[in-house]
Order: sequence, then structure tokens, then C-alpha cells
Amino acid sequence: MAVSLHHIVVDAHDLPALAGFWCRVLDWRVLCEADEGIVIGAHEHAAPGLCFVPVSERKTVKNRLHIDLAPDDQAAEVDRVLALGARRVDVGQGDDATWVVLADPEGNEFCVLRPQESLVD
Repeated sequence: MAVSLHHIVVDAHDLPALAGFWCRVLDWRVLCEADEGIVIGAHEHAAPGLCFVPVSERKTVKNRLHIDLAPDDQAAEVDRVLALGARRVDVGQGDDATWVVLADPEGNEFCVLRPQESLVD
């Protein structure tokens, strides 16, 4: 039996706003928009995508799963994503962390890593 990662699903209070934020961050586009959710991706055959589903409550605790971004230039990417509406957050990463922890407009944490050459760098 074969399996692959299809979507990463994100609870969202304001689906269009959060999907739009991540489209700008990842240079992706909206692939499907419905009341049940909004799917974004590079294109419809490039898995995985992000699927934003509606919830009535706002985020209240640290994520148990988060996204790591690996740019060519960490400092420039942090500045770019902050300008798009992210904010810096402290989740206990410490001053010696080689990654920067940010939160999207709904408070979902994600990290901007140093440039990476492999999945195990």
C-alpha cells in the first residue's frame, strides 16, 4: 500500500485572510474555495497543499504541529514575512536557536530556518 502526504489542515477563524497570508508567504495560489474550506498549493498536482477549515474558536495554546520554512536568506525571509503580517513569538526557543519563531495572523507558530541542504540538516 502506498501513501503520500496530501494536505496539512489548519483550523482557521478567518479562512480567506489566513489562506491569503500563506499564499503570499509561499507564493502559492488558492486552488479551491468553499464553505467547508480553502485549499492552497503551488498547483493542483503538487502535494502537499494547505487546507484551511473553519472553526469558531480562536487559537489559545501552542501548536502541536508547525511548519518550517527553509529560505535562501533567513534574515531577508523573516523581514519579508513580518511585513506580510507575521509576528515574532517566544515558545522557549532560547537565544542560541538557529531558527526564528514567528506566528501567522491567527497565532499559529512556524519557524524560519537557516538555509537547508537536506531534510536532516
